[in-house]
Amino acid sequence: MDELVKKADILIEALPYIRRFSGKTIVIKYGGSAMEQESLKHSVMQDIVLLKYIGMQPVVVHGGGAQISGWMKRIGKEAEFVQGLRVTDRETIEIAEMVLAGAINKEIVSLINQHGGSAVGLCGKDANLIRASKHVARIVDEHGGASTVDLGFVGDIVKVNPEVIIALDQAGYVPVIAPSGVGEDGCTYNINADITAGEIAAALQAEKLILLTNQRGILRQMDDEATLISTIKVDDIEQLIAAGVISSGMLPKVEACVTALKCGVKKTHIIDGRISHAILLEVFTSEGIGTEIIASDQDTTDR
Repeated sequence: MDELVKKADILIEALPYIRRFSGKTIVIKYGGSAMEQESLKHSVMQDIVLLKYIGMQPVVVHGGGAQISGWMKRIGKEAEFVQGLRVTDRETIEIAEMVLAGAINKEIVSLINQHGGSAVGLCGKDANLIRASKHVARIVDEHGGASTVDLGFVGDIVKVNPEVIIALDQAGYVPVIAPSGVGEDGCTYNINADITAGEIAAALQAEKLILLTNQRGILRQMDDEATLISTIKVDDIEQLIAAGVISSGMLPKVEACVTALKCGVKKTHIIDGRISHAILLEVFTSEGIGTEIIASDQDTTDR
């Protein structure tokens, strides 16, 4: 009986959050270990389906960099990166589109459907969802000299047209979006998945943006999970970057959060996707499990 009471207590703790977020859009960037381990795949999909059933509007944006590199290796092609972005020639963009909009996207759709949801896969080309332009990488050498590097079909988002996402949400579907865009010339561009999620959250005026990663959140010391920073305000980000606390792969995640917050998204979260049911633990508990990034005028006591 005690175990049953504990389960009831958990549901009661979640009740204020269910009431608060009912009807609200939650954008989830799905990536990292949660895309690779079978048990984690299923826990994420169960979380997404539960959000939908209790009245929220989850929108999924997924990555797939490791899978793209794997396919490239199969054909004897080595992945090359500049400033964390994949150098993407014509052959590589064809592989990326096949893997992202094809294999990975459809696997996620299938898993959501398997767990009782109804999902629809999209990429940036669908209904002109994501308009993009060619990204220009600027490199500064040790002497302060600047130059540009052609990364090929790597894009920046010009505009998100969210109408198709809204229509799917209202019809009861979970949109699952591959991070690509289409240029004025009709070319496909590969776009960072974190940045894509941030721009989509901004366009939808989402309640929350949740980014799954492979660490607890933002740590003051990379090798010490006890140094997790629970809450960061936007005004503190530059100082944390200068101190090296925010660096490397965490930079685009933080950039995505800032983009979303500046456009009216209420809260953003960077959480550990290696934890089973991480999304539910972040959304429906008062403590949360990762790092939330919030606007500078927000109350830090309101998790």
